[in-house]
Amino acid sequence: MRIVSGEYGGRKLRAVSGDNTRPTSDKVKEALFHMIGPYFDGGHVLDLYAGSGALGIEAVSRGMDKAYLVDNNALAIKTIEENISITKEPEKFVVYKKNDFQAIEHLHQIKESFDLVFLDPPYAKQELELIIKKLIDNDLFNDKAIIVCETDKDVSLEINEHYLRLIKNKFFGKTRVSLYEWVKDL
Repeated sequence: MRIVSGEYGGRKLRAVSGDNTRPTSDKVKEALFHMIGPYFDGGHVLDLYAGSGALGIEAVSRGMDKAYLVDNNALAIKTIEENISITKEPEKFVVYKKNDFQAIEHLHQIKESFDLVFLDPPYAKQELELIIKKLIDNDLFNDKAIIVCETDKDVSLEINEHYLRLIKNKFFGKTRVSLYEWVKDL
């Protein structure tokens, strides 16, 4: 696993040991970033199920200002911190050992909001419709925010939020990547 492109491009990342995480492959990661725009001009990114932190680190490498990386697994947090050290810019990252609901509540309390959000929970525990509703209710999306949902290919999300529109839906083997945009000015 590596950082595909940008300022940190080519640097190797560690994976979380064990079977509790399912890292996004470099191939899917590269395709995903081509789908959402290969490079960014600032902004904040949230990876709510960060695992190794690879997606958030990749986003910062490609131009996001700051990444908030959340996981509730102690081994994942240790791996995220090791991977952040590879960037030599730890000030661009915030790491929380919290579950998704705790993190959403905390981010709301500190009045943080995001331009890019990655949602890739363990396939067996996916409640993405509920998580997206919580993110909306806590006002965590900036206008024009992109929300990336990675699911099993057989999962079809039923998201009925007026300001959230599906912009892309792509399959990569057993993985479905669905991109949504939060547009307040419809």
